Amino acid sequence: MRTRLSQKWNQFEQTLADATRRDFLTSSANGLGGLALSAHLASELVAGEKGASRTDPLAPRSAHLRAKAKACIFIYLAGAPSHLELYSPKPKLKQFNGQQLPDSLTKGIRFAFINKNAKLMASKRPYKQYGESGMWFTDRLPHVSRHADDICMIQTMHSEAFNHHPAQMLMCCGQQKFGLPSVGAWLNYGLGAPSKNLPGYIVLAAGPAARGGATLYSSGFLPSTVAGVLFRSKGEPVLNLNNPKGLTSAAQRISLDALKDLNKRRFGSLGDQEINSRISAYELAFRMQTAAPDLIDLSGETRQTLESYGVQRKGVPGDFSRNCLLARRMVERGVRFINIFHGGWDAHGGLEGNVASNCNVVDQPVGALLADLKQRGMLDSTLVVWGTEFGRTPLVQGKDGRDHHPHAFPIWMAGGGARGGYTHGRTDDLGWSIQENPVHINDFQATLMRLFGIDDKRLIHRFKGLDFRLTGVGESGHVVNDLIG
Repeated sequence: MRTRLSQKWNQFEQTLADATRRDFLTSSANGLGGLALSAHLASELVAGEKGASRTDPLAPRSAHLRAKAKACIFIYLAGAPSHLELYSPKPKLKQFNGQQLPDSLTKGIRFAFINKNAKLMASKRPYKQYGESGMWFTDRLPHVSRHADDICMIQTMHSEAFNHHPAQMLMCCGQQKFGLPSVGAWLNYGLGAPSKNLPGYIVLAAGPAARGGATLYSSGFLPSTVAGVLFRSKGEPVLNLNNPKGLTSAAQRISLDALKDLNKRRFGSLGDQEINSRISAYELAFRMQTAAPDLIDLSGETRQTLESYGVQRKGVPGDFSRNCLLARRMVERGVRFINIFHGGWDAHGGLEGNVASNCNVVDQPVGALLADLKQRGMLDSTLVVWGTEFGRTPLVQGKDGRDHHPHAFPIWMAGGGARGGYTHGRTDDLGWSIQENPVHINDFQATLMRLFGIDDKRLIHRFKGLDFRLTGVGESGHVVNDLIG
């Protein structure tokens, strides 16, 4: 008897040893495997949707809180504009022009290129107050400044990153690390995509490329379908979107259905959520073949609209103007998050020429975008952000440039629940350090998420045993309620 029991026990142990972990979980749906599967699916729930699995990564989901914004157009000026020439008036800089900062202010400060013996350099641009709010702008932004009473100006942004790529990743992804999801990907993941025929997150680019490249709009460890999709403003919107010659839509539909069946079977055996992302991506691409060409066709826009955005201005590259107009069209079609990247602002020399030429490209279309959204009744629900990675020093670099300055710099936002006609925080008389109401980049991100009804502390994704969120771990990232209207 004991021999027979011993043999059976040995056979049972051998059976367990031969079974793979995947086979065990698959065959034990009502036991331990079922519990493990339930725990896995629970970790995939976000944004307050309890009891539903994420079989469709782009399905619309409810927010944690009441949302003010439905869409975001994030205009990213890569390279860092010189804010002292745009919207940070520092009249005392003229008084101290050419003098050296006290050693006490530069002690422990790291610069990218200049040394602590550099001299102060005042802006040459005239400043003027605009709107009932009396917000300050220079003559470089005549179109944007008309919307002063819609703009929430944050003068006291700060960052730990003083080189472009790390600082751009911090602004776009919440940390100075590779492989992390961007703000747009987190929103796409948490709320889903309203549009059935276009991606929830689209990227447009003009001018020199941002140093961070695709790392600034990646999905990271989130499902790949929530990543930013790079659109071209001319020609085929997305490379390889159209069918090869000879392949009809009907034939493509048959092949996609067959591929979907195979992928569903594979998901049934592996339970890998990325397979659902693959299915969703193929289906979206099929629908985009009609929607995307219609999106970039501006023939239906009035001549007045095209002229207001400056799409066909002589002597000025039209890609950025076109991208701003496309962004409005994307919001109308249900796209959740649009990044517009415009590079070339890194003015270590030739400061006046750099600011003048770049503002000539971006000022008119951004002003037109704000006016267009407002006229159509869309600005209240569309958050427009004018952002960058850091500011520029009040010190001169070389003959006529400014170095990187992450310790105190402005960005602004408008619409989407942001507090219009408001200037937040104060820097010292030289624009060197923050005097009151500092806003870290993670604070700004937490506030942006709150405008969409998302509590960034609750929008979490478990990856390799760790809980990740946009604003990092611990206590980083605090909503700045004064920025919300």
